[in-house]
Amino acid sequence: MNSSSRRAGQDSWTNATAPPTLDPVAADAPEGRGQGAIIGGGTRLPLRVGRHAPPQALAHWVDYLWIVRWSVREPHVQQVIPQPVIHVAAEDGRLSVHGVGDNSFARTLLGDGHVVGIAFRAGGFRGFADGPVSALSRSVRPLQEVLGVDDRPIAADLLDPDPDDAELTRRATEWLIGLGPTADPMIDRIAAFVDIAEGDATITRAEQLAEIAGVSLRTLQRQFGDYVGIGPKWVIQRFRVLDVAAVANRGGEVDWADTAVRLGFSDQSHLIRAFTRIVGTPPASYARGDLPSARTDTDSR
Repeated sequence: MNSSSRRAGQDSWTNATAPPTLDPVAADAPEGRGQGAIIGGGTRLPLRVGRHAPPQALAHWVDYLWIVRWSVREPHVQQVIPQPVIHVAAEDGRLSVHGVGDNSFARTLLGDGHVVGIAFRAGGFRGFADGPVSALSRSVRPLQEVLGVDDRPIAADLLDPDPDDAELTRRATEWLIGLGPTADPMIDRIAAFVDIAEGDATITRAEQLAEIAGVSLRTLQRQFGDYVGIGPKWVIQRFRVLDVAAVANRGGEVDWADTAVRLGFSDQSHLIRAFTRIVGTPPASYARGDLPSARTDTDSR
């Protein structure tokens, strides 16, 4: 790993711009996984997350674009559970590539500002990279270092406080198209298997996914490392934890023993251990609003 790489941890999202206009989210906007990925998503937060579908020209590589806007007078620490996909985000004047493979991490929001990000499909960033994306795992690296392009002009365009979401999305997509990504049928194949792992709670082991894929476990592990950046076991486990977080964020009484069965955990204790290891607090405490302090990655592959 290059010495300029940095661990995903607690950074500051601070801008001193005019208060943002919080545009309504389009009815057909992509849902993303925010219902589980945003820690504390069941409470009222001092931020707005907008998700926008990519144009058809980018649909092979990009899942959606996201824009977070905030206006806070006291520091607000916002934590998220990283998803099993690569993101590129414009923040602090540059673009960064957020690799797969962290436990919850945090950003401190202060003042008025926004961040623009691109959520790639599982495997999608491989069409922009020169080699396996496993080289990006468990790190946040400057995009210029990863792709060899000067990102300062597009970062300035995306962090301009004046445009609305539609204009920022247009600028980001035009820039992405200009990079000339490589189409690769393996991206669709890998994305399909990741979608299966996300949608089928009965899949709890990587061997099950390998059987569906019709390949050996070793082959599937190699393919996931090359295109996703991390192994299928990690991906499956992360989706189940995101499912638990989504249940907790909905509020109300939760039967955790029943939830454990529905989401493929062996029992309630297994669910509690898996959730606490990644999020930092048991799911029942989390659902009551006892949010964890910021954490960095100690998760294993």
